[in-house]
Amino acid sequence: MRLALFQPDIPQNTGTLLRLGACVNLPLDIIEPCGFILSEKNLRRAGMDYLDICNYRRHDGWEDFLHYRRAHPEEYGRLVLMTTKAAKPYYDFKFLPNDIILMGRESAGVPEPVHRLADARLLIPMNPQARSINMAIAAAMVVGEALRQIRG
Repeated sequence: MRLALFQPDIPQNTGTLLRLGACVNLPLDIIEPCGFILSEKNLRRAGMDYLDICNYRRHDGWEDFLHYRRAHPEEYGRLVLMTTKAAKPYYDFKFLPNDIILMGRESAGVPEPVHRLADARLLIPMNPQARSINMAIAAAMVVGEALRQIRG
């Protein structure tokens, strides 16, 4: 299982998810361009000392990510997009060990072509008056359920 961040905007969210990945042995993919300068120094500041034990890969863009995914089918399975534009709750989905949980940009989600390529689109049900949950918190919720399913 992997967690992919599509053009993240907020370095603190990226750092939080790098730390989560390090703690639960979950590889991350960071799909650029980011809304911040993605440098080793900034990653170290955001990911603290967890960066050394985190398994992450940077991709120059969406096409680079797709190319890498096609070249490594044993690691990169279904693309599971978290989106407020879905109908199926994440807890009603059967996760598989090589799924990629894709989180969109904090400011804009993902563009329509990415939506169309997703094998599944899931949401976190929430108060209809609320706009969205923080991306890092949403990712942690879904990763927790996915890991419970595949390791439980």
